[in-house]
Amino acid sequence: MVEPLYEISVKCTYCDNSFKSMKVRPSFKKASKTDADFCVHYKDINPDYYVVRICPYCGYAHTENFSDKWKPAQREAFNEKVTKNWSRRSYSGERTWDETVQSYKLALLSAQIKEEKSRVIAGLLHHLAWLYRSKGDWEQEKRFLTFALEAYIHVYENEGMDLNNARLMYLMGELNRRLGRYNEAVKWFSRIINDRKIMDAAMIRASREQWTITREDMMAIRMELPEEMKQAT
Repeated sequence: MVEPLYEISVKCTYCDNSFKSMKVRPSFKKASKTDADFCVHYKDINPDYYVVRICPYCGYAHTENFSDKWKPAQREAFNEKVTKNWSRRSYSGERTWDETVQSYKLALLSAQIKEEKSRVIAGLLHHLAWLYRSKGDWEQEKRFLTFALEAYIHVYENEGMDLNNARLMYLMGELNRRLGRYNEAVKWFSRIINDRKIMDAAMIRASREQWTITREDMMAIRMELPEEMKQAT
């Protein structure tokens, strides 16, 4: 019988040691639904659990999106903050939810020390929010959605020209909506709908749908407000 996980060999760019990491076979990636912020829910095994590769020798955690280059100052900082305190352990087997959260937080620390691009950091933060969503932990999900939104805004302001702007703008709208920042959400969705330079039909359609949902959310909150507060808004 074919196992859902298979081994790959990875070479650590920090300490040059090779180690094993796991991946999920494509045939086992079965989605049950996808949320409006692109969080995919899987039926059996979640491939996101195995995105982060962790070197058992030095503690360097990374994904395929990390750069291979290290500056001397980054090496020194990583040694001080991670490797010096690292006790050798392996993440090459099947991962629990707790181990997965730990792996993403370790990758986040590695990314910050290595000064990876904001889009890489935003992706890690967003994935952490999804992991907490899968547990129904709204407080932690909200915390990481807030961090992810800040990182996406930084991406838009500094790297926006190189990326699919429509998708990025849509994500900023959707994360604002989920965080209850409805006016900001409407602003981003409206920009996508009204910008004639944006040709991404899927993102325009999604923005229209989420714009409508956001307006409904706003109306629902207005209906719940006491009469004197309605007049003030």
